[in-house]
Amino acid sequence: MAIFDGLRLPLPVKICGHPKEANCRSSASSPVQNQHLTLASAPLPRSERTQRPIRTRAAAEARPCARLLFYPQGNASAPVEVEYRRLYDQALETSRLVRSIPGFRRRQPVLLHLHDHWDVILWFWAVLLAGGVPVPSSPFSNVPEHRRKHVQGLSDLLESPVCITRDKYLELFDGPHTIQLQTIESLLETPQCPSGRHSCHDQRDDRYDDLAALMLTSGSTGNAKAVKLTHRQILAAVSGKASVRRLPRGRPFLNWVGLDHVASLVEIHIQALRLQVDQVHVHASDIVSSPLTFLDLLSRHRVARSFAPNFFLAKLVSAAADQDARPGHSRWDLSGLAVLASGGEANEVDTCVEASQLFHKYGAPLNVITPGFGMTETCAGAIYNLDCPGYDTRHNLSFASVGTCMKGIEMRITIPTLDARVLLAPANEPGDLEVRGAVVFRGYYRNNKATAEAFTQDGWFRTGDRGLIDSRGSLQLIGRAKEMMNINGVKISSADIQNAIEKAVGAVVTRVVTFPSRSAKSRTEQVTVAYVPQAWPIETGHIVDVDDKIVQACVMCTGSRPFVFPLKDEALLPKTTLGKISKAKMKTLFEGGVFAQSIHEHDTAVQEHRQKSLDVPASESEALLIADFVDILNLDQDAIGVETPIFEMGFTSLDLIRLKRQIDRRLQVNLPVVTIMTNPTARSLAVALRELVGEQSPHQAASPEEPSIPYDPVVTFRSEGSKTPLWLIHPGVGEVLVFVGLAQHLATDDRPVYALRARGFEPGQTHFSSISEVVETYLAAIRRKQPEGPYAIAGYSYGTMLAFEIAKKLEGEGGQEVGFLGSFNLPPHIKTRMRQLNWNRCLLHLSFFLDLVPEAYADSLEDFPNLSRDEAKAMVLSVANKQRMAELGLNEVGLANWADLAYGLQSMASDYEPEGSVGALDVFHAIPLTAAARSREDWLQNHLGRWKEFSRTEPRFHAVGGAHYTMIGPEHVVSFAATLKAALRERGV
Repeated sequence: MAIFDGLRLPLPVKICGHPKEANCRSSASSPVQNQHLTLASAPLPRSERTQRPIRTRAAAEARPCARLLFYPQGNASAPVEVEYRRLYDQALETSRLVRSIPGFRRRQPVLLHLHDHWDVILWFWAVLLAGGVPVPSSPFSNVPEHRRKHVQGLSDLLESPVCITRDKYLELFDGPHTIQLQTIESLLETPQCPSGRHSCHDQRDDRYDDLAALMLTSGSTGNAKAVKLTHRQILAAVSGKASVRRLPRGRPFLNWVGLDHVASLVEIHIQALRLQVDQVHVHASDIVSSPLTFLDLLSRHRVARSFAPNFFLAKLVSAAADQDARPGHSRWDLSGLAVLASGGEANEVDTCVEASQLFHKYGAPLNVITPGFGMTETCAGAIYNLDCPGYDTRHNLSFASVGTCMKGIEMRITIPTLDARVLLAPANEPGDLEVRGAVVFRGYYRNNKATAEAFTQDGWFRTGDRGLIDSRGSLQLIGRAKEMMNINGVKISSADIQNAIEKAVGAVVTRVVTFPSRSAKSRTEQVTVAYVPQAWPIETGHIVDVDDKIVQACVMCTGSRPFVFPLKDEALLPKTTLGKISKAKMKTLFEGGVFAQSIHEHDTAVQEHRQKSLDVPASESEALLIADFVDILNLDQDAIGVETPIFEMGFTSLDLIRLKRQIDRRLQVNLPVVTIMTNPTARSLAVALRELVGEQSPHQAASPEEPSIPYDPVVTFRSEGSKTPLWLIHPGVGEVLVFVGLAQHLATDDRPVYALRARGFEPGQTHFSSISEVVETYLAAIRRKQPEGPYAIAGYSYGTMLAFEIAKKLEGEGGQEVGFLGSFNLPPHIKTRMRQLNWNRCLLHLSFFLDLVPEAYADSLEDFPNLSRDEAKAMVLSVANKQRMAELGLNEVGLANWADLAYGLQSMASDYEPEGSVGALDVFHAIPLTAAARSREDWLQNHLGRWKEFSRTEPRFHAVGGAHYTMIGPEHVVSFAATLKAALRERGV
């Protein structure tokens, strides 16, 4: 049976200014309600229960005076009232009109392109009662090309469906399609069936697992999918949602989201029907444009449940603060509010704290904001955080946890493997979020390929989100796998970038959205930021101020400058029904030139302003260096200051090497990369270069014979932060450039990040001669920067051994606390492996570490260790990637010198035996080298597991993505950084 079994609404309906308390049977715990299945009438005989899954009449008969209240658009003071009984009768009557439509077929989709809440509700149930499958349609794109493509896609997907709409929307169907359009206006003129004719629902034989509705996924550019929702799934979802938190008896629900979204349809509308409580519907435009109207309605109707995404919570806090500053402002009564669900985008904890305090001030519980996770495929919210923001602040989260599963769903986090096995992530380890259960859909309509790709072989739905389940069983989302920006080879979460920029601009703008884009000349994606100012037109000085705030925030988060432009109003933003702005659609609109005029006007104004206030470099050397920066990264020269750090400009490890080569050619010097690292601005680097080339003018040639370079092992990636500094120790190749991407991702963790680099890279420097010399040198350098603990130290591969020895000395001789000691994929016993690495093998491993040759090639050279050094060099250089060599600035001599350094480090450990113990240890394990272990399990159990012998507490093991040489590379650095931050947080540092 259809979800709703009939509605009748004699007109005219009542107009109410203030809803009265209903004198009806109570809802939440009434005996009548307990005798009904959601929207079903009295319990069916067992023989019929599989044939009449979901009825409507119960909602009308059990509490006949429960109502729907509709506020007309632009009027939030006088709602139209419709009792459930009247809704039932009217839908039943309207279903006969649906059956009379030429082309209507039972069990086939009927598209509903309607935007008024009453229209959607009435015709949704009418289609169901007529035996059809309703398909609520979201608003179309305001870009004609995208709209026509989307309409044509719906036409093909739903196979020339009947579409019920209104006259005013007909012009939107102007492209090629075979949709059978029917307007409400024309249908109401159609003669109705005689009143005595049998009801269509009397002949239905639907089952619980029959299709009840299709919900469209986002896709205004033509890629929409239709999610199949069954009666059984919807009933399970409503039951699960109702059990999440006890609601006050008889209190209504408030909805301001379009009913084409599954959350408003199931979580608000159908759940309110099941509980037989009032439901209030208001248009999103009236709420978003005037956030305090939301509080007015919550208070006026004593609402128990509603919805507010993160962006709206921020607007609400700002608007309420302004209201509080005005004398005599009205006081709200929010004591009835029990659940304010929040989803659709990440919930920033600081916003949740401020919003919770606001709601609590007017009577709501402190945990009223209920962040959750859900998708169309799960009938909206199915995993909820019932202790926000308390849980999140106690665990120092930046984004709120989304909690635990409700009844009807279970979740797991998996780590991808090369052989497609299911590897479950341990607690606090990131991976792919998968779900299953009664509330999870079973497939997409007429899209077997998408359905097959969406499910694992053992039946779990791949959500496309990445997350972790902490040790208390609470889910934390890291971001959708597809919502990462690839900036200079480093993948960064869009949510992290959005959050950083929103914090920077605060209440200065009305709305801001970040998305990736790529220009024809760019080697990488760029962060693109569009914002809507509070007033238009916007003064040039204000534009520049907003730009500067956005640029600074983006550079600190990503290491790259964003492309920024304002828009006149929010109508230009492609928003979903929940109010979330689609980044994918923004990218398409941006690259398609839709915002070209706004961008041109913005750039012209900013350029004129900056030219008037440009800070000219103080010397020729500074100017030449800025020109080098511009050339390497293709930046806007006017946007770079002499004090702007290169890491904030977006320099990667490869960019540093390219910069070194460019300066070397220009000045005829051999500039150490470490000099750039320790002098990261044009001003400081110009001073260092003057010292390097003597008293010569920076543009004159200097002698290539360079004096020895003073050695300082410390490379500062980030000096600011309130948390315990993190010290990263180099792998066996001695270099720390491998940490550049990881350091960028740790920028959002509010902690200083330093690295320790081996001696011997620069002219005149000798190599280390023993492990004890390395340890004493690094220990002294750490103490100079950080005299007191607690300390946080981690080593990558070979660096783990050095980190272990340093930690022992800090704890033993120094009496200091080492709060965190990390091993990045190295076991305690390494001498056997070190003895295998003669000079040739070190050269080979260095070569595929630098991506000059593939690992598979290196593994195939059985006789390579026995060649002479010259023969080994020649063989590697004959197959090495020449472009990569050029990017690294390496030649035969440079590669050989680097191999000497690496071989020296490895040789020192050929007799190393670990002794003693440390207080605590965290082991991060990836796919091992084929020469080191037979499998990942062998590596973990028989090699890495031996760390238990050298830790006074049980070590913690963290599975990470990738292999030994790729675990912190561009493809895996995002998840690795998340795992590392979680591990640091768990250790309390």
